[in-house]
Amino acid sequence: MKNTLALILAVLMMVAIVPAFALNADLSFGTQETGTAGYTYATAIQTVIQKVDGINVSLLTNSAGNVSSPVLIQEEEADLTMSNSAPALWATTTGIESANVPVCPDVRCIAGGLGHDFVNVMFTQKFVDETGIKTIEELVEKKYPVKLVIKKNGTLGELAAEKVFGVLGVTFDDIISWGGVVEKTGGAQIKDGLQDDLYDMTVDHIGAGQANTTELCINHAMYDVQLADETLAKLCEEGFDYVTVEPNTWNGQTEAIKTVGSQQCVLVSANLDEEVAYQITKAMCENKAVLAEASAALGYFDPAVAGSKALTGCELHPGAARYYEEMGYAFK
Repeated sequence: MKNTLALILAVLMMVAIVPAFALNADLSFGTQETGTAGYTYATAIQTVIQKVDGINVSLLTNSAGNVSSPVLIQEEEADLTMSNSAPALWATTTGIESANVPVCPDVRCIAGGLGHDFVNVMFTQKFVDETGIKTIEELVEKKYPVKLVIKKNGTLGELAAEKVFGVLGVTFDDIISWGGVVEKTGGAQIKDGLQDDLYDMTVDHIGAGQANTTELCINHAMYDVQLADETLAKLCEEGFDYVTVEPNTWNGQTEAIKTVGSQQCVLVSANLDEEVAYQITKAMCENKAVLAEASAALGYFDPAVAGSKALTGCELHPGAARYYEEMGYAFK
């Protein structure tokens, strides 16, 4: 009898310490090439996810960039990847024509708000002095033949410029029809062209400290453009969220600029196991300090709002939603 009771007690103790789930997930994380900010972010996220027993994450440098990365999930070329909230929204609803991104209905988000990037609109000071135009709304109203230089097709910089003019009812073809110019090129060429006054303005999606813009503002007089409240509100309807650019972010910028931005987010497939998604979300949210140590931009990550629609862009994975609900965090 004693031996039987001892055996029963031993079994009960084993049951008590066995976890309610047993994970065995080998996941791939599609990211950009080594040396990019995207790779740094992915490495940091990989580190915290692998703290979870039963989950292993390998990095694949198969992402062409955050705008097109939802395709990696949709076509099952990666289990996780990073995008930005606005492209995630566009990819899962309408597709992104200029980036050759089809509609990706099977993409879901784990967490958003990883970064502090923003839509940056600048005129050259020479343009302002010669025309008296200080806002993009006035420029559009006058149909001024502005010389605009922006990033290449498929970049978030190009898409941001398209959306800024789009919410004002203007296309790039309209600008050209006014006698203006729309040049799409690389970041260094944008900087050089503005410094040489070959162009009047630029629109980009960047973060504080971005090298080309920092150098441009040191070497050439630029004018920081404040978008109207109505314009900002319309951009938020397009998937962006409000961001403040602090004074002195750029040389000569003495006042805060209220703008919008689209922060980075982690995407997975809708078919990912719910418990795996839950544990990934939990690992990220409960290891914020580790993420921040890897990159200052990841220090902006706030678990309390990481599941909110403004920061996720697309629909939350049910496993992630379960974690945010349990914690009492925003997730709608």
